[in-house]
Amino acid sequence: MTDPGHDPSDIRIIHEDERFVVVDKPAGLLSVPGRGHDKADCVASRVLDLYPAASGPMIVHRLDMDTSGLIVLGLDRGAQRHLSVEFQKRRVEKHYIALVDGSVESEAGEIDLPLRVDWPNRPRQIVCFESGKPAVTRFRVLARETDRTRLRLEPVTGRTHQLRVHMADPRGLGRPILGDTLYAMDAARDDHPRLMLHAAKLCFRPPGKRKMMDFVSQPPF
Repeated sequence: MTDPGHDPSDIRIIHEDERFVVVDKPAGLLSVPGRGHDKADCVASRVLDLYPAASGPMIVHRLDMDTSGLIVLGLDRGAQRHLSVEFQKRRVEKHYIALVDGSVESEAGEIDLPLRVDWPNRPRQIVCFESGKPAVTRFRVLARETDRTRLRLEPVTGRTHQLRVHMADPRGLGRPILGDTLYAMDAARDDHPRLMLHAAKLCFRPPGKRKMMDFVSQPPF
């Protein structure tokens, strides 16, 4: 059950039908429960409270707690299985909007840096060419401001913290996402109320359908 201090209706429903639901996750909310009662409130528990007849694990993919934006959940085992396969086979189009520190010179590009967990400093991830898992991110500049750049990010793979590391690491873009408490430093980390990263678009083939469907959410920054 959802923590009684939280109203499950606080979560914004973008789309719902009998097979799946797309929600707009606020920053600061877990995708799935963590360890301990204080980490029980999450997208999965709120959706289950709203759809008590739902069966199966529901969760298909996750967003970091500090990232806002679109998440799709299956409302039955068949829907969850179908959607999971779509993600695993990389047939889902995902776009994120990010504000990064400083000016990005290239109009567009691709970052290919393998990642693994930084075990002594979990949950941080690091670039590792010896034992890291393949990780690829495409980026495009949307707008440049005085001290920041607005980007559209398209993760080809879906590694933990992939976008955050690829933006911050000097072998990637070298421009950390503003408000990132793990990978940014000084003002880029401290002068912003949240991580400036939002899952803005999902495009996938729904369970039982032949045509792709688009879902869009405007970033709150």
